[in-house]
Amino acid sequence: MPRFFSLLMLLCLTFNAHADSYITRTLNKPVPGGVAVVDLGASASAPKATFQGKPVLVVKEQDNWLAIVGIPLGTQPGNHRISSGGRNLPFIVGFKKYPEQRITLKNKSQVNPAPAQLKRIEKELATQIKAYRTFSPNIPSNLILDKPVNGPLSSKFGVRRFFNGEERNPHSGLDFAVPAGTPVKTPARGKVILIGDYFFNGKTVFVDHGQGFISMFCHLSKIDVSMGQQLARGAVVGKVGATGRATGPHMHWNVSLNDARVDPAIFIGAFTP
Repeated sequence: MPRFFSLLMLLCLTFNAHADSYITRTLNKPVPGGVAVVDLGASASAPKATFQGKPVLVVKEQDNWLAIVGIPLGTQPGNHRISSGGRNLPFIVGFKKYPEQRITLKNKSQVNPAPAQLKRIEKELATQIKAYRTFSPNIPSNLILDKPVNGPLSSKFGVRRFFNGEERNPHSGLDFAVPAGTPVKTPARGKVILIGDYFFNGKTVFVDHGQGFISMFCHLSKIDVSMGQQLARGAVVGKVGATGRATGPHMHWNVSLNDARVDPAIFIGAFTP
């Protein structure tokens, strides 16, 4: 019996060590638009994992591999699973209520675009979705990210947005209230995978940090990088502006994991349940 209790205690301590890992404590916010950290166990080589058929970021912490899973904003609360090595590993998505935001735009076409503008928007959206689905083998230099700019948050992730009284897509990133011309820095090492000037997003840069972990910066006044450029952590990608659908200068930053836009606040220690 003493041996049995000793073994049980060892198993409990092992489980708690995994459950209380630094990455889990910091990033595990399993709500719609959040992140789930799922323990994949120990193995000699990196396991692969998928969620909803899409590859997932996998990192090693001490002797364990962890899946860092982006949860789409439209995900229903409840039981969900990732697939890895023939196993289905469960995690639970909780409930989160997001606030509303009402915005008035003078340019009516940015609320109800004309047919020709809609064609442009559809083409631009397809290009950006393709970039979000990039999955390179590189391991991110850091999961705890730097802020792209230093300034107060002016609009949080997930906010239900109403433009001129009409509901549109929820806010897919964080907005920082900073002046035009403020340098925007990449929060982790990465590669520039898309540059464009889009109807809604204005001047935009996508940076691939590795394994489907992607930052997008938009509404820029100036872009200071080129396609395919390798960026060190903290490199300037452009300057803050108000291009595209914007009511004034600000920094808009998206973070995507496994093609799911998730709350960037999680990665800078600013998440609120």
